[in-house]
Amino acid sequence: MSMGNRGILAVAATLSRRVRGGAHASIVDAYPADGTFIDHPASRVHGEAPCVDARGGVVIPAHDEAAVIGRTLEGLAPLVRAGVEVIVVCNGCSDDTATIARSFPGVNVLETPIGSKTHAMNLADEVATSWPRLYLDADIDIAPEAVCAVFDALAEPGVVAARARYVYDISSASWPVRSYYRARSRVPAPERRLWGAGGYATGAVGHARFGAFANVTADDSWFDEQFAEEEKRIVATEPMRVRTPRNADALLAVLTRQRRGYVEIGVSAETGTRGRGLLQSVRGIRDLADVGWYVLFTLEARRRAARTVRAGGQQWERDASTRIAADATL
Repeated sequence: MSMGNRGILAVAATLSRRVRGGAHASIVDAYPADGTFIDHPASRVHGEAPCVDARGGVVIPAHDEAAVIGRTLEGLAPLVRAGVEVIVVCNGCSDDTATIARSFPGVNVLETPIGSKTHAMNLADEVATSWPRLYLDADIDIAPEAVCAVFDALAEPGVVAARARYVYDISSASWPVRSYYRARSRVPAPERRLWGAGGYATGAVGHARFGAFANVTADDSWFDEQFAEEEKRIVATEPMRVRTPRNADALLAVLTRQRRGYVEIGVSAETGTRGRGLLQSVRGIRDLADVGWYVLFTLEARRRAARTVRAGGQQWERDASTRIAADATL
């Protein structure tokens, strides 16, 4: 880490210590704003018939997700019982992901030795029969009602790609990671972006636009670029819950992979717009500390990504901190 980054780290750490006793943010709206955060465990009870006219499918690419796949499939169980097609594709797994997934009645489990998310989704598309289709990361919590709402949105004229709103769950994260995500929630972003939420959906018409997923790291950004803004919809329903990395090392792994993905497909970082938006959002000392952590993590991730790209590396930087036994209740 450079001396400049160490300086930012020192300032951010000092500011964080001063504001650590401050009140936590809490979201009390029925449907929180897209991309905001919560810092308390979830508690949800889902009905047995979330959809009046159950249809569609859910594709879950899973690479060594034994610790979390059960939690995800338990949340989707009412949909399976209602007739929604759920396919788990274990790609390059060396753990019990497939065994656990097969323990859920009605779930179709595929296995491939190739450890690739996009390959897994293409493999599922070869056997899936239902439309529309939600492509969901294995560690994302989504309510059955939200899946139905997304599928309903795709039935509206002109809408060919959609996702539910999402929130960052920082309840188990360290203070530097919490600070990063508090700042990130204030970064200006396209109003209808489909990336960053851990899940996106399309119907047969939208899927025909590209035919198969490209072999890229940032699959959600690539998917987003296949559609015009007016064709996309962010559905105002119960948000997907994205559990953030728990510690700094895990966060840097995620950010480094994301940065490599953006470079790979030529997505602009829009540094100037993001920086101005962050500075304009500062209202106090904690906001300033959050910006410090955000800048530190962003710069270090870009440095690591650039080093990996120069070396021709293709490793998959993975957040292992959220792949622990699922002990939280949805």
